[in-house]
Amino acid sequence: MVVNSASERVLAGLDPEQRSAVTAPAGPVCVLAGAGTGKTRAVTSRIAYRALTGEISARHVLAVTFTARAAAELRQRLAVAGVAGVQARTFHAAALRQVRYFAPRLLDGRAMPELLDSKVRLVTLAAARAGLRADRTAARDLAGEIEWAKSSLVEPGEYVVAAAKALRETSHEPAKVAEVFAAYERLKRTGGVIDFEDVLRAAVWGIEEHPDVAEQVRNQYRHLVVDEYQDVNPLQQRLLDAWLGGRDDLTVVGDASQTIYSFTGATSAYLVDFPRRYRAATVVRLVRDYRSTPQVVGLANAVISQARGTEARLRLELVGQRPAGPEPERRIFTDEPAEAAAVAARCRALIDAGTPAREVAVLFRTNAQSEAYEKALAEAGVPYLVQGAERFFERVEVRQAIVALRAATRSLPGDTPLPAAVVEALAGVGWAPDTPPPGGAARERWEALAALVQLAEEYAATPEIVPLGVAATVERPVTLTDFTEELARRAAQQHVPTVDGVTLASLHSAKGLEWDAVFLVGLAEGTLPTTYARTTEQVEEERRLLYVGITRARQWLWLSYASARSPGGRPRRPCRFLPQLAPTSATERASGGRPVRTPQRRAATRIVSCRICGTTLLAGPDRKLGRCATCLSDIDDELHERLREWRSRVAGAQKVPAYVVFTDATLVALAERRPGRAEELVAIAGIGPRKLGLYGEAVLALVAGAAVDEICPQKTSESDR
Repeated sequence: MVVNSASERVLAGLDPEQRSAVTAPAGPVCVLAGAGTGKTRAVTSRIAYRALTGEISARHVLAVTFTARAAAELRQRLAVAGVAGVQARTFHAAALRQVRYFAPRLLDGRAMPELLDSKVRLVTLAAARAGLRADRTAARDLAGEIEWAKSSLVEPGEYVVAAAKALRETSHEPAKVAEVFAAYERLKRTGGVIDFEDVLRAAVWGIEEHPDVAEQVRNQYRHLVVDEYQDVNPLQQRLLDAWLGGRDDLTVVGDASQTIYSFTGATSAYLVDFPRRYRAATVVRLVRDYRSTPQVVGLANAVISQARGTEARLRLELVGQRPAGPEPERRIFTDEPAEAAAVAARCRALIDAGTPAREVAVLFRTNAQSEAYEKALAEAGVPYLVQGAERFFERVEVRQAIVALRAATRSLPGDTPLPAAVVEALAGVGWAPDTPPPGGAARERWEALAALVQLAEEYAATPEIVPLGVAATVERPVTLTDFTEELARRAAQQHVPTVDGVTLASLHSAKGLEWDAVFLVGLAEGTLPTTYARTTEQVEEERRLLYVGITRARQWLWLSYASARSPGGRPRRPCRFLPQLAPTSATERASGGRPVRTPQRRAATRIVSCRICGTTLLAGPDRKLGRCATCLSDIDDELHERLREWRSRVAGAQKVPAYVVFTDATLVALAERRPGRAEELVAIAGIGPRKLGLYGEAVLALVAGAAVDEICPQKTSESDR
């Protein structure tokens, strides 16, 4: 009787869908759980209910999660329900525990190899063996590729083909990455060490190749539960299959619309295919959202309803269960500093009105965006903490850049324009403005240094006012020395210790978290979706990333973007995934962005179609090229080379970075489209009347076949030889 009453208490308060998941019969169960629908409660209640009714023994359950925090929460909830003995662990923790237990048997009494905390040091050595010099950033990117390959069950000899099929963007040639991968594996064996992927592989090997180990493991773990099943990679699925050994008492929980880690090897394919793999599977959809207001839920549904592709087949339409709240606020600002200042002001107002700072979050697409918000919050007196990343001025590359800038104050002429001086100084630490490098860590480093260049451009736009006598003043251009002093001031201002503050986080690191008030910022084309999202699948993952961000908010949601990066900068378009954002007036920006009362007309945007397939082009680089990034290029390589040489000479003569003349994308567009008249030139995005007047005649001559030496003489300075 006691047991029955306890099991009934587990069911109390569950909604009909949760109850269906909890009471589903033994066997394969797939719980499709939308954001905020109580999936953790459903999972723990299913385990507790089955244990309390005597259907299973708790000690025979293995519940696998993706974070130690989630595992701890699951164990805590089970303890409250009166169920003890369930093993709730991450994939790696569960595998490591088994490998250590069976090591004496599997290794003939030898000690288990030491586990590497980080791959970076060994990858650096492996790169050297492969003839590459890899700094810490490059080593991190190479380590990431090795992790992807091993998680995807790809061996060194298979890497080149597998990377091409997966459209991997690598920091080095795929063949070189494969060499580093092979050298890394050899160094591990020689050094007697293993990495985390090896632990999973060892667990698989122990079960698949040793029947006695398989029997013992499967006798212990008879009922398996997997949380966040959309994030499983092929190696983890292989281990899960080894644990199961053909049995089917498996409960998986996931949400295909929150698949945002495919770059690590995670795939929602196993979740999508679950009902086909297990024909007798019970599938339950949890759609009642208990986290967010109906207004936030409505926006999330509107964004994800446009999704396409495999994951969209399991799309859930959430139903808000909370009382009505405020409509999400949607804002446009003239530039990013104005956007950051408005966000900081609103954070200040929310905190002053009683919202705890820890219940407020500012979420952005890339970590490099954090600096503007760190500065704005510090100036507004709002405490903050950076989730999952270092503060901007604490990053290694930023500290190195500031040292280089200080050194440049002694070596560069004092009349060098500030942005040009910063670009030249950063060249000394390996930064170039033209093209961001592939690879996650390398690209983050590039973006952080690009943020410093942007700061310099903003700072240079405000000359210093110098008094001349009693009533007269004169403007003095700011210098590189002034800028380094400004950076020092900002760094000092942002290094105030904080314990409880507003959370600054990337959208990826915000997964699994929630706050009362959420600011989604920088929602502009080129940032979200990122310019690096070129395929349909990549663009759809960017959409899901925005969906994850929206569903982090419980009560209050702000969405904004700046129409230009810096004051007077090039205009940008809002994120294509969102309904139209409302502009704000100058007065409203100053007051933190109050709602607009009078609708304002937006300038018409010229529709650009792919000249090859006819698709409407939305991404900036694609519009400039005049074709989809995935459509076959018909570039004239010889013309492209002459254009690059001409641009280099012009930039050198004008003492400006090459991209100021024409960006790489514009050069590609010119070499592909080969314009013959001025009207065709200005039809290429990025070539307006000014650049037509400056460079039009020369470009048309080059397209017509003129040699570079006929248009601009060969430079003879040492730097150009």
